[in-house]
Amino acid sequence: MNQDSVVRTNIPMDQTAPVDQKLSKDDDVVDSFNHKIKGLNRYVLACAILASTNSILLGYDIGVMSGAVLYLKDDIKISTTEVEVLVGSLNVCSLIGAVFSGKTSDWIGRRYTIVLAAVTFLVGAILMGLAPSFPFLMAGRIIAGIGVGYSLMIAPVYTAEVSPAMSRGFLTSLPEVFITVGILLGYILNYALSGLPVNINWRLMLGLAAVPAVVVAIGVMNMPESPRWLVMKGRSDEALDVLLKTCDSKEEANMRLEEMISATFDCPDHAKSASEWHGQGVWRELFRPTPAVRRMLIAAIGINFFMQASGNDAVIYYTPAVFKAAGIHKKKILVVVTIIMGIAKTSFVLVSALFLDRFGRRPLLLLGSVGMAVSLAALGLGSRFLEASDHKPVWAIALCVVAVCADVSFFSIGFGPITWVYSSEIFPMRLRAQGSSLAVSVNRVVSGVISMSFLSISKKITFGGMFFMLSGVMSLATVFVYFVVRETKGKTLEELSTLFDDEETKQDQVRQNE
Repeated sequence: MNQDSVVRTNIPMDQTAPVDQKLSKDDDVVDSFNHKIKGLNRYVLACAILASTNSILLGYDIGVMSGAVLYLKDDIKISTTEVEVLVGSLNVCSLIGAVFSGKTSDWIGRRYTIVLAAVTFLVGAILMGLAPSFPFLMAGRIIAGIGVGYSLMIAPVYTAEVSPAMSRGFLTSLPEVFITVGILLGYILNYALSGLPVNINWRLMLGLAAVPAVVVAIGVMNMPESPRWLVMKGRSDEALDVLLKTCDSKEEANMRLEEMISATFDCPDHAKSASEWHGQGVWRELFRPTPAVRRMLIAAIGINFFMQASGNDAVIYYTPAVFKAAGIHKKKILVVVTIIMGIAKTSFVLVSALFLDRFGRRPLLLLGSVGMAVSLAALGLGSRFLEASDHKPVWAIALCVVAVCADVSFFSIGFGPITWVYSSEIFPMRLRAQGSSLAVSVNRVVSGVISMSFLSISKKITFGGMFFMLSGVMSLATVFVYFVVRETKGKTLEELSTLFDDEETKQDQVRQNE
């Protein structure tokens, strides 16, 4: 039985149509969702959902902070610069978690790393909710940021390692779905709590993040460990137990186990000391890479860079400030507008997740980057017109609102979910956790820099100028995706280990197999 047939047996043939069957033109998103769910191993789906729920913590913080800053700024009397530092500090400090997450997950396992991320964020959320002053609030943000850094790397990696090839795109994009749901939840709670006294509402907005953190920490303890991590640790019997639950037959489970063992122990040093292996030597391989690993790093780091260089996080954080400059001044109306934006973002990330395994990574990335470039240009045009006008015409305000919603929607189609999918699947097994960790670290640095400088730069060149600049960045992102990103749809993680090899290397491998 070849690998392709192994992959296809992950889909119960009595439950769904063949993978390549075309959806009829009158199928809607609900039909696609039902089709997708019926074709999945329910145990794998449950594992992916539990792991991805960790990502709701970041989404909630992004959404709730956009409203909380409107009130805490008046309550504890902080400046615009302090607001930028407060907002951006979580992204910067998440770099700490991102850097150590790869090594940690290789040491203690994927599952316990998810628990560590949730507990760390829980402590930070409690500190923020009880903060009596700006320094205390910053301490909470720093701790929560470390938890976010861990969760951003580990959720996609764990999900990719338990998912079958033909549904890996859908399952590994679930972390972004939960980030988006968290953002929307934050927006809704902003509106619900906005009527409370100003010294209470923002504390509840930030402190309530502790609730999902507790749920995640408890729920994850019922998940199995990643079978690929177990194989790397030499615990093949335990890995087989997991595979028997995630595969559709004993034969398929044994086949996948053999593939994992072959992929893991192609390194003699690793094979001799698997039980004592904790990820040592991986950083040396990443910083002195082979040509194939270098191509992987360029693709993974590049896609993470452009995800945050798009300014999406900053646009969400500072949407109220953008709309206030556009002529909307009532705080409740500002919050309502952000809810509309959150609904649009959530809707499109679901569409992307459902069709990612059908259309592939590259087409959706190209669609998303082109759409963002156009949307940001339209937003820049509307903003510049409003900045030069004294009367703030309704059509220009409407253009800005529509452009912002379009921008976050195209982000949710392309870079939002696919960055996590792509970063977690292109590295070979031994390099996956720490390679993803390196890419996510770049993601966090760029996010922090953009979030902490967005308002200051906008004051210098106006919001319109800032959006035109971001539109140019997304134009460059389109070129990058077209020339650098390779398609991974439908391939097993073991097959992807050779995706970035040059043609000469691939021919040598074929001759060796013969």
